[in-house]
Amino acid sequence: MRLSRRALLAAAAAPALRAASPSNWPQFRGADSRGLSEDDPRLPESWSRTENVRWRTPLDGKGWGSPIVWDGTVFLTAAISEVPEEPLKKGLYGGGNRPEPPGAMHRWLARAYDLDSGELRWEKLAHRGVPKTSRHLKNSFASETPASDGKRFFAHFGHLGTFCYDFDGELVWSKTWPPYATRYGWGTSASPIVHDGRLYLVNDNEEQSYLLALEAATGREIWRVERDEKSNWATPYVWENAERTEIVVPGYNKTRSYDLDGKLLWELGPNSSIVIPTPFESRGLLYVASGYVGDETRPVYVIRPGATGDISLGPGETSNGAIVWSLPQGAPYNPSPIVYGDYYYTLYDRGFLTCHEAATGREVYGKQRIEVGATAFTASPWAYNGKLFALSEDGDCYVFEAGAEYKLLGKNSLGELCMATPAIVDGGLILRTGAALYRIARS
Repeated sequence: MRLSRRALLAAAAAPALRAASPSNWPQFRGADSRGLSEDDPRLPESWSRTENVRWRTPLDGKGWGSPIVWDGTVFLTAAISEVPEEPLKKGLYGGGNRPEPPGAMHRWLARAYDLDSGELRWEKLAHRGVPKTSRHLKNSFASETPASDGKRFFAHFGHLGTFCYDFDGELVWSKTWPPYATRYGWGTSASPIVHDGRLYLVNDNEEQSYLLALEAATGREIWRVERDEKSNWATPYVWENAERTEIVVPGYNKTRSYDLDGKLLWELGPNSSIVIPTPFESRGLLYVASGYVGDETRPVYVIRPGATGDISLGPGETSNGAIVWSLPQGAPYNPSPIVYGDYYYTLYDRGFLTCHEAATGREVYGKQRIEVGATAFTASPWAYNGKLFALSEDGDCYVFEAGAEYKLLGKNSLGELCMATPAIVDGGLILRTGAALYRIARS
């Protein structure tokens, strides 16, 4: 049964099912994958290389995995080539394919830093060797965001293996993964997700795609399901809703949802040919988007709990019994969208922002150019204290007033390459650039 517009707006006014902890940020976009933090007057709205910087720790190596935080420890991964690498080129462009693996020796590292001081607590060598797979010029061999369950730290490299450490840096277990080929040789980036004693991993590639569940404490494989997919780069999402708990995995052929035993619950298409954004829930509804810039099909789907079977829309439909609303050409390419308050915001890679009513999909404002020349955004937006934040690859963070009116409030510049999405903990941001790790908070 379809809900009325009034009922949908009432549902949007209900409290969220989950909220991120103010002290922990255990995976990509936080505990609930939404990129939101509780309001806190300590959280910064302006900064620079010197203003509101608690500490800055230089980083070596390359890795676009976001930092995570648990009880005063910042965890990070990196991959270091032992010879100089080709410099990254910003923005969207052709010619970034690198189909052959680099011939140089690399080191894959897991690192832990002190949240208060930024000092390196420990560094562990996960692996040393010559890469067996290639990567896109803008990708890295450490683009997966690590995860933590509060007892362990999971450093995951999709082309290589998963390495579990305790908080003192001792290796608990490790698993190696076959180096499957990816489309155009672009490499991997889907991050691990931890839930209720399990670690969920997806590897969609050109040879043998799969989703698997591991026992977090031991690395024991609990189940594995094959996926009728080729290469995708999206992180899965564990959706705890009023009906059940399910694992939502985007894909080109179908976005699919599985139960906790790996059984297929529902599937949905069509999707974009390159799938990157992470699904998330807000106020009882699931938001799924995929928007490769070269496609005509760049859909957003908003799904209610309890769906079964193939819930794809029919010709000319924008909603059905399972789909509340949809946009056929509304999704971003790299950044994940965000719901904050009553509104669904889309940050496009080429520097535009749009806003829709989260409950109904009604357009609030269309594409707004953020700034002339700001044309490269990869990190996902985040929000707190009534503000929305969008970080460009140039290291410029644009601050917007959240709400029904497009209003750019300011710009914070670091002058360093930024590809990773920050963590929000203890009244501050933990932000990774190409050169350093920052803790940014009000002085």
